[in-house]
Amino acid sequence: MTDVSLHRKPFKRLLYPTAHCTWLKPGVMRYCIVNRQGRSIVLIGMMGAGKSSVGRCLHRRTGRALHDTDEIVVTNFGMSISEIFPKFGEQRFRQAETEALRSLPTTKQAIIVTGGGIVLRNENAEIVKRLGVIVWLDGDEETLFARAFRKRNRPLLQTKNPRKTFSQILDARRPLYANIA
Repeated sequence: MTDVSLHRKPFKRLLYPTAHCTWLKPGVMRYCIVNRQGRSIVLIGMMGAGKSSVGRCLHRRTGRALHDTDEIVVTNFGMSISEIFPKFGEQRFRQAETEALRSLPTTKQAIIVTGGGIVLRNENAEIVKRLGVIVWLDGDEETLFARAFRKRNRPLLQTKNPRKTFSQILDARRPLYANIA
């Protein structure tokens, strides 16, 4: 199911069942690229929403540069996110996400993939808005959890009850995504 609203606030969120390129209907791409020419496309959403997959698809289809804040953080630390969290803590990771956002060019047309927690710091909202057109990828909770849990190394889901933890994180973040989008 794809729900693309082109009304008052374009692209408030996109709902789709798979992270394949098929969700990218011509109207969506045309709006992002033609109507907002010169602006980057910034993908936000919960872990498991398919931001990285959709970002790679947009990169292939448009030829625009692809920047992934998680990949920037991993490169800067020289270790995986699942290693960063226990060694440095979530707060340091969130600070590194902000630094990654700040390092991105605001003048170039690019595809920018953000981490799911990018909305947790107020300063990130302002940076993201300056970077380009914001596209919120969302889905139903069950699908998002199933996708997120496939990657067993997600630090925030290393709890006794990952399902409950995921639900709490999603409930806390959805209003933040809506506020930015």
